[in-house]
Amino acid sequence: MSKKVFYFYNPDVGNFHYGPGHPMKPHRLSVIHSLVLNYNLHKKMQIYRPYRASAHDMCRFHSDEYIEFLQRVTPQNIQGYTKYLSHFNVGDDCPVFEGLFDFCSMYTGASLEGATKLNHKCCDIAINWSGGLHHAKKFEASGFCYVNDIVIAILELLKYYARVLYIDIDVHHGDGVQEAFYLTDRVMTVSFHKYGSYFFPGTGDMYEIGADSGRYYSVNVPLKEGIDDQSYFQVFKPVIQYVMEFFQPTAIVLQCGADSLDNDRLGCFSLSTKGHGECVKFVRDLNVPLLAVGGGGYTLRNVARCWTYETSLLVNEPISSELPYTEYLEYFAPDFQLHPEVLTRQENANSKQYLEAITRHVYDNLKMIEHSPSVQMQDVPGDLMPDSEDRAAAMDDNADPDVRINQLDEDRRIEPPNEFYNGDEDQDRPETEQSLP
Repeated sequence: MSKKVFYFYNPDVGNFHYGPGHPMKPHRLSVIHSLVLNYNLHKKMQIYRPYRASAHDMCRFHSDEYIEFLQRVTPQNIQGYTKYLSHFNVGDDCPVFEGLFDFCSMYTGASLEGATKLNHKCCDIAINWSGGLHHAKKFEASGFCYVNDIVIAILELLKYYARVLYIDIDVHHGDGVQEAFYLTDRVMTVSFHKYGSYFFPGTGDMYEIGADSGRYYSVNVPLKEGIDDQSYFQVFKPVIQYVMEFFQPTAIVLQCGADSLDNDRLGCFSLSTKGHGECVKFVRDLNVPLLAVGGGGYTLRNVARCWTYETSLLVNEPISSELPYTEYLEYFAPDFQLHPEVLTRQENANSKQYLEAITRHVYDNLKMIEHSPSVQMQDVPGDLMPDSEDRAAAMDDNADPDVRINQLDEDRRIEPPNEFYNGDEDQDRPETEQSLP
């Protein structure tokens, strides 16, 4: 059965720049969107120009002082905030750049609106590739992340969903999200990541299992360098199956960090785009309301390939391995393929026995959960953000009367599979059907 998919994208989100030489490139989002359009995937889902999160939205998780700092600091006035930089961990990894708060507002608002659409059962899957910044903490920035859009989206989901599962396939541990929900049994965090050898952020040991009410609700799968598709799926599939059996989530947030791909600038895993996508497909097929977000990924062309492919999986639409022509085609030279050949830089240090031991450890901990937690009946708080229909009505009031179909209606239109033919045919049917025998 086909799922209803909403895709959230702000055309301006790819225009921000962390600074010269910085590995985080928001421009990757523009490249991904161009591929999505040229593969015609936009015709299989509804596209939304998302809500922009306010400071009030961000303060659902972050401290008022930290968000006020993000609002006020700029490259021009940074000298006046010198004493706050180290306090809020802003500097080298998390620099102050032009439009910093606007950038945070865009990617956070998209995740928040995705959660709201899932809450109201407007869609089955919501996609926000600009989100997934999982390292940000309550009081500070961390690991290129300033505002933790995932935590804010999960808090919104908890208004309507009794149990939310967070799955993280970034090469780095999802420490910010784990820390936020470490004491609760309503959110289970499951992170598959590189651990050891002082690898950032240094957390994510298998013995970090949660505390108080959240004991056994933090699941960590620490992996070693060089893990390939087969080994990764050997541990991913059984762990997620056990989690589904014991926790029984009613909504899922999937962080699809692409720095776990082979040859990432900052990563050390050896996953292919197909192997990474297999995890996304597996979660899709669990048939639970799903918010898919981006995350890490520092070899731009590989991130673009990966998240474009995973968009096709989420809308369940096969796409060609040969990349379509786009304004960014030269980025993908010399092969111009969606699935580049995996050229492993290092040996897989994860033995079968090691992966089996981790899986067994996870299973033993999950058995300690007697049953999936229930939630007392209570009034549901109102939505944080204004209703999108109200915003649409406001846009309609200001619409150009000389334009037949406005941009909002065009974005929301999903084209039926039998409505058009790609290619050179100019008839309504293929040549083989055009004449009766």
